[in-house]
Amino acid sequence: MDLYEAIEQYITNKQKGVLATVIYRAGSAPRDIGAKMFVGGDGKCFGTVGGGRLEFDACKEAMCIMETGELKILHVRMNSNTIEEEGMLCGGDVDVLLEPVNEKYIELYSKVGSLLKKGGKGVVVTGFEGNTIRKTLIEQNAVITGDLLEEKDVQKYYQHIAENKPSVINGFVVEPLKAFSLLYIFGAGHVSQFISKIAKIVDFYVAVIDDREEFANRERFPEADEIIVEDFCTVFEKLKFTGQEFVTIVTRGHKYDADVLLETLKRPLKYIGMIGSKRKVKIVFDFMRESGFSEEAIAGVHAPIGLAIAAETPQEIAVSIVAELIKIRGER
Repeated sequence: MDLYEAIEQYITNKQKGVLATVIYRAGSAPRDIGAKMFVGGDGKCFGTVGGGRLEFDACKEAMCIMETGELKILHVRMNSNTIEEEGMLCGGDVDVLLEPVNEKYIELYSKVGSLLKKGGKGVVVTGFEGNTIRKTLIEQNAVITGDLLEEKDVQKYYQHIAENKPSVINGFVVEPLKAFSLLYIFGAGHVSQFISKIAKIVDFYVAVIDDREEFANRERFPEADEIIVEDFCTVFEKLKFTGQEFVTIVTRGHKYDADVLLETLKRPLKYIGMIGSKRKVKIVFDFMRESGFSEEAIAGVHAPIGLAIAAETPQEIAVSIVAELIKIRGER
């Protein structure tokens, strides 16, 4: 369950919770402005604002204000003495806005979560003054959810949709939505199960694709955002490719891997990786050459897939694959 799903579920179940957002950062503090964590009334946490003392203090203060319903700005100052005393690796100063979630904004939270998953664009504007929170979502199509803003303010904040990072402007946290990276996992075997679990933990939108319903199902992939049961070739007619997608090819055999790679290489991508031995990779790559693909296109395929960490078990292989996905995603 991701952060916004958790918020929606807690509100629906009449449970309390606090949303923590980093609104100021200086020095080598671990997370940047916009980093978020949701703390439920039962003490469970979703997301992170940086770990260590910072996260401990944020959780503690969140539980303290849970009952009052009042917002708070937590100031954490990690100077050299504090770092040495507590054995910390990061220093710096951080301010965290702690806002009790409100049933009034359940539609806003739901929409934000949906837009993040589907790659929609928008900007969330959160104003805080005294104990009052104002929260507005402005979507790319100019639909407004939450508190109303004056037209001039809508136009002002709308300009931030295209930005990459949140900012704080005159007491308002302005957060352009940064969509989850979309990962297509072709194949629903053992390795795929662990790729799905780990990729979901690190904020990929996970779509598992296989032509066997007995393998591609909710029981085996409970955390996946989508499970698509269809032939590996015809499914491409239904998939979105914008040039930012990630593809891992881990099907049950050479033929299926070749079929998927053949279709995938026709489309713009951020990353493509294929599992297999050197011999298998050579056979498939030779087939790609015979099919008319250039050496440049073939060279863009990560095969064998994953970082070289001497992985052997399905779990270890999945770790190496997702580590490579994270590496490529970080090279934006």
